[in-house]
Amino acid sequence: MSCFLVPMTQAVVTSVIRKHQAKSIDSPEASAFKRHLPTLEKMLWGGTVVLLVDHAIHGELFTFSLRELLTVGVPMSVVLTAIWAVYAYVKEHRRKVAPAAK
Repeated sequence: MSCFLVPMTQAVVTSVIRKHQAKSIDSPEASAFKRHLPTLEKMLWGGTVVLLVDHAIHGELFTFSLRELLTVGVPMSVVLTAIWAVYAYVKEHRRKVAPAAK
């Protein structure tokens, strides 16, 4: 069971991107996705830790299957990223609507 490798790889890449763009994340002109990148990073690392613990408990930590990576790991990461994208969109929409309501 190696499905945790895909979200872990995505988490590493996301962490590198966030650290590289750390100064521009809080700027007002930053995009919604850039501003919420730390949330995606936390979701990915949290999911990776849960999967690692689950695989360790079941003794499946050191088995590797390309088929599992493609059929479980990739869809899992895509769905998680899609959920995050909806979250970022909703948060930005609320952020833009809230000052106008006052």
